[in-house]
Amino acid sequence: MTLPKLFEDRMKELLKEEYEVFSSCFDEKHYSGLRVNTLKISPEEFEKICPFEIKRIPWISNGYYYNPKEQPAKHPYYYAGLYYIQEPSAMTPASLLPVKPGDKVLDLCAAPGGKSTELAAKLQGQGVLISNDISNSRAKALLKNIELFGTRNPVVISEAPAKLVNCFEGYFDKILVDAPCSGEGMFRKSPAIMKNWEQYGVAYYNKIQKEIILQAAKMLKPGGSLLFSTCTFSPEENEGTIAYLLKQCPEFKVVNPLTRVNKEGREVSYEGFSFGRPEWVDGPEELKNCIRLWPHRIKGEGHFITLLEKGAECKKSNISYKSGNKGKLSEEAEMFISGLGLPVKREQLELREDKLYLLPEGIPDLKGLRIMRAGLLLGEMKKNRFEPSQALACALKTGEYDKVLELTAESQDTIKYLKCETIEVDQGTSDGFNLVAVDGYPLGWGKLTGSTLKNKYLPGWRLL
Repeated sequence: MTLPKLFEDRMKELLKEEYEVFSSCFDEKHYSGLRVNTLKISPEEFEKICPFEIKRIPWISNGYYYNPKEQPAKHPYYYAGLYYIQEPSAMTPASLLPVKPGDKVLDLCAAPGGKSTELAAKLQGQGVLISNDISNSRAKALLKNIELFGTRNPVVISEAPAKLVNCFEGYFDKILVDAPCSGEGMFRKSPAIMKNWEQYGVAYYNKIQKEIILQAAKMLKPGGSLLFSTCTFSPEENEGTIAYLLKQCPEFKVVNPLTRVNKEGREVSYEGFSFGRPEWVDGPEELKNCIRLWPHRIKGEGHFITLLEKGAECKKSNISYKSGNKGKLSEEAEMFISGLGLPVKREQLELREDKLYLLPEGIPDLKGLRIMRAGLLLGEMKKNRFEPSQALACALKTGEYDKVLELTAESQDTIKYLKCETIEVDQGTSDGFNLVAVDGYPLGWGKLTGSTLKNKYLPGWRLL
């Protein structure tokens, strides 16, 4: 791989005697990884059923390497939301943000959803997850991944970060900012990024990062945690951005995130991680608590991570909270919702244009924002009928609905179902909406009449 000359010169200056080892790793293949969705399955359970060879990522308790010759994105378990395909070092930021169930969490630059889906798993359906991306097209991919993972408390927004401050100032317990960057850590995986680097350079992204991190700081509660990350190596975009925040917002301090993980009881290893270099930006000593992942020290592409805590009291948050607006539900909708094992509080239900949503508790008024999804879409009322949604199917466990059509990963009917084809059923299940599952994990809906299952799998998600 031929690296940009300016990049080579800068990295030689920074790494000195390590540069040769660093540069040689660009001639090696990048590593492929997947992260298990602990909303649906534990890592131990996944290891027992995984159909391809995997090896644990040492520093991610639910992360695994897989052979790049495999195609895990084509397997039915992927369509059941059991895992997310993600570069190994990119799994690190969400793993190090200390989210707990009930938190109000923001993923500010969230598409395509790799970090949001892990944050959702940490919340375990409690609290609020706001996932935002300024790009409307990328936010659509984000929404799909959020729903595929079975997230019950999502709000997906597509706005400039500055516009969110008016609605969310002082609201969040935890914020993740995986900031736009020059992408030096992705050169090996996606060489085309080098052209973007040569066109825009470091200064262009550093300006954007400084604006974003100050906006994020305003939305964090006192006592809250903000995690900033990039997939680049440049000190200006990393330690430089953090030094800027500390100067502008002295109530923040940098903390070492490595003492805050491994709550699941699985051993993790941080061998190969290195710490921040304040001398590269003439910054304060606390920048040594920043974390760097280098591709010549770990089996991954590289990342920069900083965990910050916000102290000091600030002015009281003036947030308007939203309650549901149930409206009039059809008799069929009432019967369907009451028959679910999913915990549904009536005050959290909201009916919008015949679509029924379950709102997260403690959600603010979102008026004026471009909303892709506010709450879990339960389904749609069509005249007197109710049709449950794909998102609801993904959010359910098989024991939370009384009509389940069980398929296996090896069955041709599973493939036909994922291709949105009609299938014939010889199982003893009842007519009406059936939750179709693969090896006990829901895929979507089908409407059974006799032995014929009319396919209700979302066409835009079908297996191609």
